[in-house]
Amino acid sequence: MLQVNKRGAEAKGSDAAIVADRLRRVYTKRGRLFSRPGVTVAVDEVSFSVPRGTIFGLLGPNGAGKTTTIKMLSTLLIPTSGTATVGGYDVVRDERLVRRQLGVVLGGERGLYGYLTGWDNLVYFGNLYGMTSGCIRRRAVEVLELVGLEERAHERVEGYSRGMKQRLHLAKALLHDPPILVLDEPTIGLDPAAAVDLRAAIAALVPERTVLLTTHDMHEADQLCREIAIIDRGKIVAQGSPAELKRRAEGERRIVVATREPLSHRDGAVEARLRDLSIARSFDRATTPDGGTELTVRCGDAASALDVTLAVLREQGVSVSEVRVIEPTLEDVFLSVSGRSLG
Repeated sequence: MLQVNKRGAEAKGSDAAIVADRLRRVYTKRGRLFSRPGVTVAVDEVSFSVPRGTIFGLLGPNGAGKTTTIKMLSTLLIPTSGTATVGGYDVVRDERLVRRQLGVVLGGERGLYGYLTGWDNLVYFGNLYGMTSGCIRRRAVEVLELVGLEERAHERVEGYSRGMKQRLHLAKALLHDPPILVLDEPTIGLDPAAAVDLRAAIAALVPERTVLLTTHDMHEADQLCREIAIIDRGKIVAQGSPAELKRRAEGERRIVVATREPLSHRDGAVEARLRDLSIARSFDRATTPDGGTELTVRCGDAASALDVTLAVLREQGVSVSEVRVIEPTLEDVFLSVSGRSLG
């Protein structure tokens, strides 16, 4: 008991709410009729730490290992190897203490009782948490207001939209006032308006709480997360802030210049001049609706490439109607480190 308390005390002084150290999870398939035995490595030595009071994202395609990772951190799966701590407590040795630190929202609509009202669902789960009646009532009012369900609290959950159910899931996870939230693709399947509402509720959780968020939605990760780990085939392939990750995808910066007249009659003179100046990595051409040309230049330094491209076009006597600069996205980052898209 003294050791557990000591670990908890050390966690309070630590900057990391969650620490994963070389987590690995292997599934063994037993051979049956028409199948062969085999081994599947779902998570392969994943390491990261989540600073307190921040939103940390695990970004990757379906089947990348995101859900398996958070199930290990939530004590729902035992790691095959490696270690992890949540709030300073070991996820294997201190299972009960870890669960007291956590509020968990797993993907899907399970975990709510449709024939009960939203309020009654919270009362039920509050009793399971061991909360007193007065504490349940107080916290239920607070979390329903936080997720914007106070006016629908006494309606049956079976009549809720999917977005409302997801917000009730979040309210349930917050009911016992945990310092750490683990959210597994919380906006999956929601319509755009419902997703915006839920993201706003998640953003409001920090800095009072720490959030570990899994998603394959690039916009969501870019909008919410201070730091992101990109996971693919069970391994972390890149990690950093959204801005840092996008800076690494230098070859994906693009400038798009629309001209008033077609460039085809110049036999590639513009592209040839830009290649001579070592500005561009590649080019694409498309004809605009008004008969001009849209020239896309892929480059490392967008500012320099834009200056030189406009100068070369002036040299060639070409008039420009529109200019756009397209910065790399997290999709570009994933493509550059994994060789495939997030879809």
